[in-house]
This record gives sequence, C-alpha cells and structure tokens, in this order.
Amino acid sequence: MTQKLTSTETPIKTLTDLHQLRHLIVSSGVLGRSSIYVSLFDYLITCAENGKQPKEFEIAIDVLNRDSNFDVARDSIVRVYIHQLRKKLDTYFETIDPDAPVRLLIPKGQYTLLSIPTSKSKVVKEPILTTVTNQPGISIRFLYGLIFALLFTNLFQWFYPQNDSYVDDYSAILASPVWQAIQQDDRPVLVVMGDYYIFGELDERGRVSRMVRDFMINSRQDLAALFLQDAELQLFFRDLDMTYLPEGSAFALAQIAPLIKSTGKPVNITMMSRLNTADLRNSHIVYIGYISAMDKLNNLFFSASGLIPGNSFDELYNKETGIVYTSNAGLPEQGQPFKDIALLASWKAAHGNQFILIGGTRDAGVMQAARIASDANEMSSLVSNLEPAISSGSFEALYEVYGIDRLNFDSTLLYTRSFNPHQIWTAEHP
Repeated sequence: MTQKLTSTETPIKTLTDLHQLRHLIVSSGVLGRSSIYVSLFDYLITCAENGKQPKEFEIAIDVLNRDSNFDVARDSIVRVYIHQLRKKLDTYFETIDPDAPVRLLIPKGQYTLLSIPTSKSKVVKEPILTTVTNQPGISIRFLYGLIFALLFTNLFQWFYPQNDSYVDDYSAILASPVWQAIQQDDRPVLVVMGDYYIFGELDERGRVSRMVRDFMINSRQDLAALFLQDAELQLFFRDLDMTYLPEGSAFALAQIAPLIKSTGKPVNITMMSRLNTADLRNSHIVYIGYISAMDKLNNLFFSASGLIPGNSFDELYNKETGIVYTSNAGLPEQGQPFKDIALLASWKAAHGNQFILIGGTRDAGVMQAARIASDANEMSSLVSNLEPAISSGSFEALYEVYGIDRLNFDSTLLYTRSFNPHQIWTAEHP
C-alpha cells in the first residue's frame, strides 16, 4: 500500500516558524535543567534543516562529547537521551501546548525530527511501554513454546541430510551475486535473529505484574543504562533476561538455514539483543527478522538507504520521492487479505565482510523475503531488475506482500536501489 506525502508531512526543515517553536519548547522548561537535552534538540533541528539523518555515532561525538573510541554497540547513552527527549516533546505537545498546529516528534528507532500537522490529522500517542500481556504465566509458556519451535527448526535444518535436487537448487541460488559475496573468503557466517528484549513491570509489592516491550530498550545493557540515568525506574521495572522472537522469523530461518549450510562455511547464530561489535567486523552477517528489531543495524542501514521508517515501523518513506509504503498486516481480520512489506538488501562493510538483510514489517513480509532470497527463480528475477547496480554488491529491494491469516502468498517488486556503503562506514570509522 503506497501513498504520496503532502507538503505538510515532509521533514521539519520546511517549517518557516521552526525556530520560534523551538524557543517556545525550550522556554517552557519541559526539557529540564540539563543543557544536554537543549543541545540534542538543537542538533536534530540543524540536521533536519540540512536534510541529514544523523547517526548514533555522530550524536555521541557532536553532542555528548564522546571520543572516537565510542562503541555504539556497547554504550546506549545516545539511545537513552533520544528516548528521554522523545518523552519530553510528547509531554510538551500533550500538556503544555495541545492546540499547536504542528507537532514535532522523533520516530521510534530513529534520530530524525519530523513534523506532523495536528489541524488535519489527530495525533494519537503510542505508549512508550507496550504491554505484551497481563498474565506472565501464559506469556512465559508461549515464549518457551516459541523457543522450542525455533531450536527444533534450527537443529532440523542444520543437520537433516539434503537430497541431491535440493543441493543443485542451492547451487543455483548461491551463484547469484547476493550470495556469492559471502563465499569468496574464509570468514564465518553469523545469522542474527531480530528478537525483542522483554523486561518486567513491577506492582506495588515488587512483583512482576506484566512484561513490557520498549522499542528504545533492546538489550539488558540498554535497560541498565536507563537505570543509570534514572535510578528510581528500578522501583518499577526489572530485567528478566528474556527476549521474544516473532513466529515469522522462525519460519524464515527454516528456509535460509539449509541454504547457508550448503556454502560449507562455519555458521553461528545469535540474537540481536546479544550481538556485539566484534561480530559485525569479523563475520559475514545475515540478518533475519522484523525491521523494527534491527537495533544495531538500524542506523548502519538506513543512513545509506533510500528509505526511512515512518511514524511507526509499519511505514517506510522513500526519501527521494516522498512515497510512503505501508503495511496493514498488524491487525488483519480473520480471513481478510492484507498487504505487508518485505525488504531484501545487501552491502559490503568497511572490513570486506558482507551484510545480507532479510526482513519485513510483519511475519508475512519476513517470510516472503526469506522465500525470495532462497528461490533460484526469484533471485534471477531480482538480479535482472537490479542490473547493473547489483554488481556493486550494495543494493536494496522492497516488495509488497499479499497475504491472508498471517501467511504470505505472493509479492510485487515495488522499489530497487543501489547505494554507496561508504556513507555508512565513514562516520563509524573516522
């Protein structure tokens, strides 16, 4: 599903009264006493005016005065400040100036400041803390079931003998430029599954009353950093060392695992919540999962991509044309068709290893991306659409996926683009 952005829905650099609005927000005191939030706010405004999407590393250097050794994978300080600034802006427009004609917001998972006209569309604030369930016992059993299914699928696909016809088919797929890039050296392959970190919310007696997912808290380290910023939060939340893997990602792994195994290379698997920087440097990376679960890969990819997530992770904006690609697979009615989004991308890292992204906005999108990446005919069709751009080894392809009851049936190629991965790595490696 696509639509065209109106002029009022463009980034905030088009607002002539931006600086006046900035003055009102700062003068209200909603940003607090710390000068860091004002500096961060001003920095995002400047980036928006220049049409730039800042990277986490750049914010750490330019705003928080970190040195060039700052590690975005191990230090979540930038995400913490962005998280708090987002809350402060929400507070301003909900309690101090609810009648403002324009509302400023920072999309979840991004560092870009956008404007939303309130006169034409009512803005409904998404809760920062999203409840997974009110019954921990049921959720734990459900999560254990998913873990068991994933482990069974993983072990079956890695070790079950493949017949000759499958091997021949894999050979045809692996001959495509997308997969050739990970076969040209001795580096191992690391499969990264996009999981959701879950933590507990405590009741008045200190017991876990429900489990919570926050898009800005993607690991135990992120939660610990948040506690360092506000120690009182430890009275309300607790680390459960628990993650959730969407069902579609497990099915996608079942399709991709035997393909990667057929390369004959050493293969490891980890969750995004446990990924570290050394892994990104020393291995070829194959990401499988939701776009909203990309976490550490989020800014790496979208800084060079022609796309950017919108007000939610069910939307992707085309930076050049202003087209919005939207998934309505979030809450489909039983038996009703829906449209999802599948994203397939690949790019070369600064150290020569390759990144392959197999993702989607929801289950159907992820499963369709895996289906395309593991099908010889689909890969041949994609290569023909990307020539000669695919020869650079860095490209992205977006598909509209058609499904019913959370299952993917078919897809249409919406968008392809090559990009320069140098845009990603120059800031991370000054």
